[in-house]
Amino acid sequence: MNIKYCWLLYLFTIGTASCHTGSSKEETSGEKQPLQGTPVTVTKVSIDTLTEFVDLSATSVFLQKSYVKANVNGYVQSVNAALGKHVAARQTLFILKTKEAQSIGNSVNKLDPGFRFSGINNIKSSTGGYITLLSHQLGDYVQDGEQLAVISDESSFAFLLSLPFELKRYLPNNNTVELSLPDGTKLKGVVTESMPTVDPGSQTQSIVIKVPNSRNIPENLIAKVRIIKTNKVNAPSLPKAAVLTNDVQSSFWVMMMIDSNTAVKVPVRRGIETRDNVEILEPKFDTSAKILLTGNYGLPDTAKVTIVQKPE
Repeated sequence: MNIKYCWLLYLFTIGTASCHTGSSKEETSGEKQPLQGTPVTVTKVSIDTLTEFVDLSATSVFLQKSYVKANVNGYVQSVNAALGKHVAARQTLFILKTKEAQSIGNSVNKLDPGFRFSGINNIKSSTGGYITLLSHQLGDYVQDGEQLAVISDESSFAFLLSLPFELKRYLPNNNTVELSLPDGTKLKGVVTESMPTVDPGSQTQSIVIKVPNSRNIPENLIAKVRIIKTNKVNAPSLPKAAVLTNDVQSSFWVMMMIDSNTAVKVPVRRGIETRDNVEILEPKFDTSAKILLTGNYGLPDTAKVTIVQKPE
C-alpha cells in the first residue's frame, strides 16, 4: 500500500511540474520581444524643384503729392473737398471770391449790369487722387498762393521695397514679383526703378514696385515681397531633419541604412536650402536608399537601429 501511494505521489509531482513548465513556456513565447537597436523612422531622396528665396517688407506710398493753392486774395465761398475723398483730375474743389468783389462787386454790377463783375475763381485739382490734407474751410480768407489742400497723386502709387544692398544682384531676375498683403491678397508687381540712395543705418535701398488695381490699398500698408535667389529643377533633396551637422556647422552627414537593422554615417555636401528641404549635391544617392529621418541624432558612425515606420 505504501509503495502504491508513493508511486501515485511521484506521478502527480511530475504532472504538476510539467504543467508549470508548459505554462511558463507559453508565457515566455507570448511576451513581446524588446526592440533591437534605436527606434528610427526613415525617408528617401526625392527629386524636386527647389526654390531658395527671401521674404522682405515693402510699404505702400504715394510718391507724388499735388498741392492745391489759391490764385487770388479772397474768401472761400464753396468747398467741394473732404479728407480721404477721391477726386478726379480737373475737378472743382474750391470757389474763391476776391475781396474786391466781396466789397464793391455788387455796386459795380448795379451801375453797369453788362460788366458782369463777379470776382469768382474756381480752384480745380491738377490730378486725380485722394485728399490727404485740408487747410481751409468755408468763409476763410486766403491769400494768393496759400495752400488749400494736398492730393496724393493716385498715378504715383507704389510699394517701396527695402532691399538689403547685398541682395541687389538678384534683382535683375525678379522684374516681376509677388506681393502678399496682410489680408491674404496676392498682387503681381513690376519693379520699375531704384532710388539713388541707401539708408545709412540699415544699408537698404528703396526699390519702386508698381501694382495694378491699387484703388483700395491705403498708404503705409506693409506687404511681403518674395525675392527668388535660386531656382533648381530636378534637384535631389532630403528633409532638413535628415541632415545632421556638428556644433560649428562645418560638416554635414546623414545616416543611411545598409541592411535591415544597421545604419552608417555618410558625409554629404549640401546645395540650396528651402524652408523644409536641403539639396544634396554629393554623394548621388539612389532614390531607393533609406535615410534616417528621426532617431538619427547622437548615433555613432555605425549603429544598430530598428525601423518603426517605413517610408511611403
